[in-house]
Amino acid sequence: MADGWSTDTGEAVYRSRDAVKNLKMKIRIQRVTSTAALSQHLQQQVWTQQERGGIELDTLNSQSQSDDDEELVVGWQEKLFSQYEVDLFQSESVCQTPLERQYHTEIMAQERTRGRRNRRIFTYTDFDRFTNWEGHSQSMVTQVKSNPTFLAERMANVRHRRQDRRPVDSTIPKSRLITWEPSEDFVKTSHMVNTPVQTMHIMGDLGPPGKLGQKEKECLLCMIRADGNGVVTIKPDFNKGKEPYRVETEGEKREVWRLTLENVSEGIRPEEKEREQRMYKDLYVRHKDYLNSLVGQDFEMPPPGILRLLVNGEIDSAKGFEYDNLYVHFFLELPHNWSTLPFHSLSGVTQTCRTKTIGKDDVAFFSYPFSFEAFFRREDETEESLPQWPVLYFKVLSLDFWQRYRNEGYGYLVIPSTPGKHTITCHTWRPLQTGTVSELRRFFIGGSPELEDYSYVRVPGTFKGERLSRFGFRTQTTGSVTFNLHCIQHARAFVDASTLKKRRQSVLDQLGGFSQQGSVYNVLEAFQRARRRMQEARESLPRDLINTTAQQNSESTA
Repeated sequence: MADGWSTDTGEAVYRSRDAVKNLKMKIRIQRVTSTAALSQHLQQQVWTQQERGGIELDTLNSQSQSDDDEELVVGWQEKLFSQYEVDLFQSESVCQTPLERQYHTEIMAQERTRGRRNRRIFTYTDFDRFTNWEGHSQSMVTQVKSNPTFLAERMANVRHRRQDRRPVDSTIPKSRLITWEPSEDFVKTSHMVNTPVQTMHIMGDLGPPGKLGQKEKECLLCMIRADGNGVVTIKPDFNKGKEPYRVETEGEKREVWRLTLENVSEGIRPEEKEREQRMYKDLYVRHKDYLNSLVGQDFEMPPPGILRLLVNGEIDSAKGFEYDNLYVHFFLELPHNWSTLPFHSLSGVTQTCRTKTIGKDDVAFFSYPFSFEAFFRREDETEESLPQWPVLYFKVLSLDFWQRYRNEGYGYLVIPSTPGKHTITCHTWRPLQTGTVSELRRFFIGGSPELEDYSYVRVPGTFKGERLSRFGFRTQTTGSVTFNLHCIQHARAFVDASTLKKRRQSVLDQLGGFSQQGSVYNVLEAFQRARRRMQEARESLPRDLINTTAQQNSESTA
């Protein structure tokens, strides 16, 4: 008998950018008999000694060939009929589906022409009803002790979703879309991989000569699975010059077969590979141009003399408050010389969030995003002081199941004057009314003292006095709210026409002062210095401003 067998029958995974339809495999099966084993042993001796000629080797090869041996080249999803299918689909009365009627037509056409090119090797494609054969039968190539995994069992059902597709029924209960306490059986039946794949089985009819077509003699030789991502799984793997696989039939007469798998797909030619690379490169360039067209080449600039402030923020969390089910109401106050677009909203309300105990604190995670856009323009260009920045006022409230509404705290946040990312935690307080009645009202029916104007948490922007007195106003410190802010500042240098005239006048004044000295040499030297200063001043100014000033001067002269 044969000595060397390949025992590595596990599956191999390949990733290819080529279409899976170009895959071709050469399958060879050979029955192992005493004569074949003897001829193989003699061939090995001939190869080792290297003393005999090619005639004797050809003679041994011709003697070792048998009618049971078969070698075929099979393409992806190529249908090869078995003897059982030929006998079954010859009768048109058993054909129930359009695919089976198509098989009937193909089989009758083959019988009228050249007949089948295969005898023992046949295939089940992804569209056959026998494709689930793998889930209920065992490949004789695989070791007897190995069992299919849980993932393989689930994938056997997922593969046939096209045949089992059902329309969505409106009677499905909507109240149990989420199972909070799933059982073990529910997890096994519901949790499965849902990646669309196509499967192909290469089978072998290992029955005795003259008695082909028996279902119990059919054996799975190779399984190929491919998905839309270019991943191809083959079980077992190609031999790649190794020993053949051992296939042993069951029953009283246990026969042994050799199985050899070889990849005979045509390699891509150099010119085709170069053309494909150019196509991919052109595709990437087109996609890049498309993205650039969406973004644009021009950077959006604010008007001259305008500071643009963009704030992308998030109300992250709140902790340390007395009651549960918290939500935050906030708005942005713009100081003097600040403005925004009319359609931009400067206020918002978060969702109601239930607290979660972390350590010693009860924390409510909002993760509520918000964004503001504001513009600052200084009226007096000679003023060098920094502007007052916008202030974010917020109020934390609670609302329970019985609709009891309580004020939990007030706070404010000054927008940072430096751009970048900022994480700020703001502490809050709430007004406190003396007496037991106020506390009982807050506990039983809700309600508590509130501020008519949120801006009185700090000095409001509308306050015109010198001091803001809070004597006699009792407060209580409550919790804190954490904000995440991403601030962007965008501005462009601005010099108006009046500033340009002042600079020119100062240069002319210097020139006139030197001209009063009466020295021609000093006047010429002062004139050259003044001319250089004027050129430097003009070069330091924006071009659009210089052109605008020149047009204004020409119009005024006219």
